[in-house]
Amino acid sequence: MAEYDRGPGDAFAELFARVPDPPGADAPEADPPAGEAFWFDWGPVFYRGRLDGSARVLVVASDPGPTERIAGRTLVGNAGQRVQGFLARLGLTRSYVCVNAWAYAVRPSFAGPMKPRLADPLQAQWRNEFYDAVAGPALQAVVAMGGVAQEAVRLWTGRPAGAALAKVPHPSSHTESTLLDGWRAAITTLRPIVTPDEDGDNTGPDYGTVFEEGDYRPVPARDLPFGVPAFLGDDAWVRALGGGEQNSVRRPVPDDRHTLIWKAPDRS
Repeated sequence: MAEYDRGPGDAFAELFARVPDPPGADAPEADPPAGEAFWFDWGPVFYRGRLDGSARVLVVASDPGPTERIAGRTLVGNAGQRVQGFLARLGLTRSYVCVNAWAYAVRPSFAGPMKPRLADPLQAQWRNEFYDAVAGPALQAVVAMGGVAQEAVRLWTGRPAGAALAKVPHPSSHTESTLLDGWRAAITTLRPIVTPDEDGDNTGPDYGTVFEEGDYRPVPARDLPFGVPAFLGDDAWVRALGGGEQNSVRRPVPDDRHTLIWKAPDRS
């Protein structure tokens, strides 16, 4: 029988139901109001990977994108496939969990202004409870990807002292050389710390000087809900078309608050 993610258990479902609205959602006078800073209408996205305490690596990124909204799981699009390649270099095929600093998608121009709001008491309390819940006894490392994620991890009062912390650029960083240098250094540091999965291999080559297709990995079906198309989580076909597109899902301007466009590969 094909593997798929059966969703959160009762304890996590209750926790997810208590996620606070984005800061400013209940205060129209907030600066900026949540309706401008967040893609609020699409709802929250919480995780991808293991919630059963078996994760050896916890990846923290910034916020979910449009592909993540389609999947109902985080780090599934182009950035997520880069992260999957990062995990593969550590020899991990399943023993990980990916989360975000924000459960709601942030409009890119507001990422910086909203960063201090991670410390709002309601936001920090819920997020820390969530991180505490996913950080099980097997955890060996936390990887904070990008400045927003690093601030969320800094505010995490319960971060396990025995887990290594790696701070790296976000997978969507536009400065490729900085991204590759940071990820290469993190892999070197984490390989002696993180135990590979039985079917994983942590002896592969390092990152080169440019991000190549071989540095991506498809998101495995076990991380996705039952019934999604087989191409979800593997945008190699999009990247092969050229032209700068990297994801099969996008938010069209000017109606990006209410419309998603999802394109399937042409099999003809």
